[in-house]
Amino acid sequence: MNNKRNSLILILVALVIFVGGMVLPAEAIPLPSIQLGMEDMDDPGKVSSALQILFMLTILTLAPSILIMTTSFARIIIVLSFLRQAMGTQQTPPTQILIGLGLFLTLFVMGPTWGEINKNALQPYLNEEISQMDALKQAEAPIKRFMLKQTREKDLSLFVNMADGQRQSDESVEIQSLIPAFIISELKTAFQIGFLIYIPFLILDMVVASILLSMGMMMLPPVLISLPFKLMLFVMVDGWYLTVGSLIRSFGG
Repeated sequence: MNNKRNSLILILVALVIFVGGMVLPAEAIPLPSIQLGMEDMDDPGKVSSALQILFMLTILTLAPSILIMTTSFARIIIVLSFLRQAMGTQQTPPTQILIGLGLFLTLFVMGPTWGEINKNALQPYLNEEISQMDALKQAEAPIKRFMLKQTREKDLSLFVNMADGQRQSDESVEIQSLIPAFIISELKTAFQIGFLIYIPFLILDMVVASILLSMGMMMLPPVLISLPFKLMLFVMVDGWYLTVGSLIRSFGG
């Protein structure tokens, strides 16, 4: 009995020592203090830095829109969407694949323009040879040349006249007038290409519908029967090669 009591006492002492070691206060670790407040920025340098940060955040936020509105992406993705609708394949190829193909085709088409921007604007700015404003002007020039080359004169005159401006030369066109003119020109060109893509598939649908009607199979959807023939026709004429090649050549490439 005494042995059991002694063993119990030893176990309790061991537990007290173990738990006591765990609850000892640990060494305090200093935490960094963060102070939030508002103060007057009388220094023009601070104001300039704040505005530059705000400008960069705005550019990053609008980056997808800039990519769509100032490059060849809009025409490419619209034509690829028309192609999928004309074939009647619903969601094949998936939208993600079409967007990926459109992005890489955009990189290919815009390669010379972006290479010129990198050479004349980005690299000199990184090497501290030119200021930020000069770099922006150097970067704007190749983009404007590309958009002017793809913009119809009628569309450009519309926005220049609405802005009460006078077009002395291509360099004098304001970017805020050029971008919407470029976009509506791209939309018109994409719709024209889409119409040409639709014609052979529409003819095939009409032929299949006429055959089904003559056979009395009016309840059978013509699209269901014509889809395999559309795929066969598209593969036999190497449709992706023709479509992508025509798209790239439409930019003068």
